[in-house]
Amino acid sequence: MRVLVTGAEGQVGDALCASRPPGVDVVAVARRDLDITDAQAVDAAIARHRPQWIFNAAAYTAVDRAESEPERARQVNSVGPETLARATIGIDCRLLQISTDFVFAGRDPIPCATDAATGPVNVYGATKLEGEQAVARVLGARALTVRTSWVYAARGTNFVRRMLELMRTRESLGVVQDQVGAPTWARSLAACLWSLAIARDAGGVHHWCDSGVASWYDFAIAIQEEALARGLLERKIPVRPIRTDEYPTPARRPAYSVLDTRATAQLAGWTPEHWRQNLRAMLDEVEGGRSG
Repeated sequence: MRVLVTGAEGQVGDALCASRPPGVDVVAVARRDLDITDAQAVDAAIARHRPQWIFNAAAYTAVDRAESEPERARQVNSVGPETLARATIGIDCRLLQISTDFVFAGRDPIPCATDAATGPVNVYGATKLEGEQAVARVLGARALTVRTSWVYAARGTNFVRRMLELMRTRESLGVVQDQVGAPTWARSLAACLWSLAIARDAGGVHHWCDSGVASWYDFAIAIQEEALARGLLERKIPVRPIRTDEYPTPARRPAYSVLDTRATAQLAGWTPEHWRQNLRAMLDEVEGGRSG
C-alpha cells in the first residue's frame, strides 16, 4: 500500500513518516513539493505516485497570526483539503483529514463527542472546520477526519519546546491556568492514524488525544519537573498560574477543549496513554538526541 503524506516536514507528518507500518510505502511531500490548493499539481502528484491513501498533515497552525491572515489560513485549512478530496473522486484513493479541538467553543467542562455542536472562537478553528465540512461534502462516508489537540513533538514549534527555551532564559514564567485540554504527543497521534486508516479502514469523524486533562499551567509544571529530572534544564524557576485575561492574545482560545476519545479507542483497539507518560517519552527522545 502507498500513502501520500502532505505536510511531511511538520510535527504530525514527520511522526507519520517515522512510524509507517510494515508493507506501507510512504511518499512524503512538504509544502515546497506540493501546493495542496493547486488542483492541477494535486492531480499530477496522484497520477505520479498512485497512492491508496492521502494523509493530509498540511495545515496553517499559527493560531494568533491567522487572525490577521484569514485568507491565507482559509486557503491551506479549507481550500486545500477540498482540493485533495476532489482529486480522489472516482479513483482508488481515500483521504484522511487531520483536524483540531479548536472547532469547538469549549464553554462547557464536558469532553467533546464527535457529534457535539461545533462553534470555533477563532479564525484557525473556523478554517479547520470549513476544511472538515468540505471534505465531508465532497466524499461523504469515504472521508476520514481525526480531530486532535495540543500536539507536540521533539522537533518543530510547539508548547513543550517553547517552555524549555523560556525556562532556560527567564527568571520566572506566568502560564495560563484557565484553558484546559489534553496534550498529545505526535507519535501517539500517528499510531492512531495508521491504525484507523490501514488496519480498520475507518470513515467518518474521530477524536484522538492522549488521556488525562491539563491546563497550560499544569503542562508547564510537568515539563519543568520532567526536564529537570533528565538534565535538560539546569535550574528550577518559579512558574505562576495566570488567567487568560492576564495574557491577551490576538486569537481567543476555548476554555475547555478535551476530546471524548472512547469510540475511537474502541475502534483502534487500545486506550491512549496518559499525556504525562508520553511527555516523558518525548523528553527522553530529546535527551537522547542531545547526548547523541
